[in-house]
Amino acid sequence: MKILITGASSGLGAELARRYASQENELFLLARREDRLQKLKYELLSKTKQITLIPADVTQFQSLQEKIDALGVLDMVILNAGVSLGHSDDIASIEAFKYLYDVNVLANHAILEILLPKFCSQQSSKIVFISSLSSLFTMPSAKVYASSKRALNAYAEGIRYKYAKKGVKVITVLPGFIQSELTDKNDFSMPFLLSTEAGVDRIYRAIEKEKRFYPFPLRFYLIIQFLNLLPQFLRDIIVHSKKK
Repeated sequence: MKILITGASSGLGAELARRYASQENELFLLARREDRLQKLKYELLSKTKQITLIPADVTQFQSLQEKIDALGVLDMVILNAGVSLGHSDDIASIEAFKYLYDVNVLANHAILEILLPKFCSQQSSKIVFISSLSSLFTMPSAKVYASSKRALNAYAEGIRYKYAKKGVKVITVLPGFIQSELTDKNDFSMPFLLSTEAGVDRIYRAIEKEKRFYPFPLRFYLIIQFLNLLPQFLRDIIVHSKKK
């Protein structure tokens, strides 16, 4: 299988590359930090049929699309690249807001604008979106990040409906807190925090089982679903109590 993984230089992306490193798979690893990609390639080269590194800033859309187009036929893309502004009640600058949406939302479309016509002609492919449980209930300290992931959910849903009859399988994964560079910014106790390895175990299984929508950990997801069932005034009380 030919697999493209974005955000592959660290965290979930690097661990996913380790899971898919085998003599049956050809990996295409995309990230901004070439030195980390090179280190990962050195680690995995003996285990993998072939590894191609793609140093790229995903916010440079024209260059990104040219690099994606040059890859030719792929079997799966794992859209993992993402950034966070951390948790803060401050109003984000428009520059920071735009950058986060460029990475978390628009870069994914830039990639799929190139790949989707190829996937349709193949009649067999997988697209994996790495979203977040935060997309299901927006805390005020994570409003920009959560809204970007909610937009990603809606986009992924539309892609799934649109291309289902073309053999394109769409998998949306919504993790809770997993040890990574994103969560390292958090200075609060994170409920149900998983190690990188444990989190990727679940993501890997969801991909292999072709789960269309996979939120985890289950207990965290059920708590969020319960909160969403409450009347708005009760949700307001709960959110405001958490800020104290």
